[in-house]
Amino acid sequence: MDDKSTHVKLFVGSLIEIQRLQLDLDDQQIPSLVRNNFQSGLRSGFYGGSPNQVELFIFEEDLEKAKPILAAFEKEMKD
Repeated sequence: MDDKSTHVKLFVGSLIEIQRLQLDLDDQQIPSLVRNNFQSGLRSGFYGGSPNQVELFIFEEDLEKAKPILAAFEKEMKD
């Protein structure tokens, strides 16, 4: 990771799903960033987004390492 690192969107879902996926990423030392427009809007006093449209971002250089984690998570969510 350097000053020119960029974030890529890895997953969009509910806050509970995002928090669960973050635990799996944290176990592999993959930092992540959550963007929750709904919660931000509520804090600001207006509606902004959907509670089921929380976004999870990771650094672009971690994407290949994160893909199998995401695949396992999505499979687990379907079962």
